[in-house]
Amino acid sequence: MDVFRKSDHRPGRILYEVAGLAWLADAGEEAAPVVRVSAHGEDWLEEPRLPETRPTAAAAEEFGRRLAHTHAAGASHLGAPPPANRGQGWMGMARLPLAATPAESTASWGDFYARYRLAPYLDAPAFTRDDRALLGRLLDKLSSGVYDHDQPRLVRESGPAGDTNWAARTHGDMWNGNILWTPSGATLIDPAAQGGHAEEDLAALAVFGAPQMERIWAAYDEESPLVDGWRDRIELHQLHMLMVHCQLFGRSYVPGTIAIARRWV
Repeated sequence: MDVFRKSDHRPGRILYEVAGLAWLADAGEEAAPVVRVSAHGEDWLEEPRLPETRPTAAAAEEFGRRLAHTHAAGASHLGAPPPANRGQGWMGMARLPLAATPAESTASWGDFYARYRLAPYLDAPAFTRDDRALLGRLLDKLSSGVYDHDQPRLVRESGPAGDTNWAARTHGDMWNGNILWTPSGATLIDPAAQGGHAEEDLAALAVFGAPQMERIWAAYDEESPLVDGWRDRIELHQLHMLMVHCQLFGRSYVPGTIAIARRWV
């Protein structure tokens, strides 16, 4: 079998990916398939090179249903790292802050999102002083809890009774390039796996566009009903990925980011 080899000398980057793939693969038989790591070291990994094809409507719907079960496998709290991970996370080339324990996190999605997923990128050189002021107001509003919303039904039902910290087991970087469409269906690659809100994975599909996206969403919603207003929140959940791109790639991503922030302040 043809093998794909990836090398990355940033400390912990490969080991985080390996741990994340193992954690997602451990989500159960009904969950979305994950590429298998055949071998790895501290700064390299090998995976089978999978054949690719165009996604069909049926494959997209199956992926939506399976993704719902990946999320429902759960995590102990927002920002939870994969159990085998021993450091901070990575989202592509950007550092991804994680919360090692529930005590370091928060039961409020908005507060977590503001502190862990947006604030770390607020100092991106691409932002002007006015941009940062606007984003700062949004962070304050998020931290107030006004935009908090429940997880999809299967995630809520999978958590221990009374556990307000319970989160979804998310891929964390689910743009279209991290889904391989093979003859047997969709396979997940290159995660930034973490405890998170399930809607962030769904929203990431729309950042650059994904084929059959509406069918994925519809099948997911049928399998694990989403909380009312989820379509309106897509852009809010996209802000994390967009701010990472502002930090990594500069000013071209700023206008869209600021437009979203302005609508939610």
